[in-house]
Amino acid sequence: MKTNFVVNILLLIGLLFAYGCGTAGKNFDESLYKNIVAGTTTHKEVQSMFGPPFKKGVQNGSRIWTYEYNYYNSLGSDITKDVVIVFDQHGVVKSHQMMTNQP
Repeated sequence: MKTNFVVNILLLIGLLFAYGCGTAGKNFDESLYKNIVAGTTTHKEVQSMFGPPFKKGVQNGSRIWTYEYNYYNSLGSDITKDVVIVFDQHGVVKSHQMMTNQP
């Protein structure tokens, strides 16, 4: 009977680790970021590179797209990456930035 209890506890711990992972956003190829050029790249070109944005918004009258991917792992190998792109009134990139915890 003690063996069954120990096995059940080990299975429960294994399930907790398996379910201790989660994602938010949609993964994207961050190497394409270098292709974005302020004053040149259009919102159509950005969408063809990265797909639909995770979030859309407006800040100070400018359209903003955010591409975001967050992967959380109970073993500590988390991945976070965000690309924020600000467009001018003509749909051309005004500014952009990328943040990640990856080297």
